[in-house]
Amino acid sequence: MPKSDLALAGGEYAPVADRITLFYERFPDGRIITELVARDEREVTFRAAVYRSSSDREPAATGWAAEREGDGDINTVACLENTETSAIGRALANLGFTASAQRPSLEEMASANARRIAQVRRAARVAEAAPPVQSQPAYAPGDPADPAGMDAPLRADVRTLVDNAEREGLRPARVAAVRELANRPDATPAQLEEVERGLRAWLARSTSAGRRSAGSPSASAPSRTIRSANAPPGTVPSTRTPSAG
Repeated sequence: MPKSDLALAGGEYAPVADRITLFYERFPDGRIITELVARDEREVTFRAAVYRSSSDREPAATGWAAEREGDGDINTVACLENTETSAIGRALANLGFTASAQRPSLEEMASANARRIAQVRRAARVAEAAPPVQSQPAYAPGDPADPAGMDAPLRADVRTLVDNAEREGLRPARVAAVRELANRPDATPAQLEEVERGLRAWLARSTSAGRRSAGSPSASAPSRTIRSANAPPGTVPSTRTPSAG
């Protein structure tokens, strides 16, 4: 999904990671707790709560986010992670951590744009069908006739990652959507890079979950996981890896 029609100039919107860094700099003993409220075949809903200290029983601020699976490239492969990030960003913004003069985050603005484009597409489907247009051929990796040949290495990475994700259990519909994008001549480098990041995040999460279910010891970097003593059932703890220095 192209996002060039949405202004995301450098510094205009703040990534959620920047807000998290500012929060822990100001409240070293603070906590960020996320809860997966609902998930079905189409939509994911998260609630995030932020606490200024470990002794606080009530959150200083909360934030909610809901995303539809398949709305936009990132929600095709990493809807769960994207929704959780958006909820954290909204909670931190409600506490005053915007990290910029604008309130929305990069992730929130991208999600809003994805929803808007999805609504337009759904409306177009109920309109009168246009005359059929011959589809562009799907090119094999490295085909010199591929007009997207300049992006061949990036497309090859996406194809390799989605093959690995398919073996790890990524849903067939998502696999098909990613492969279709990787073969589309009009797919932009920005779209391919976004899907590549989403696939890597999904694979990392899937591999980590597999290690936990197998009972293997964790080999990840030291991290700081904080869970509220009074967190409701189903709460997902927030994990923060200490930054260098």
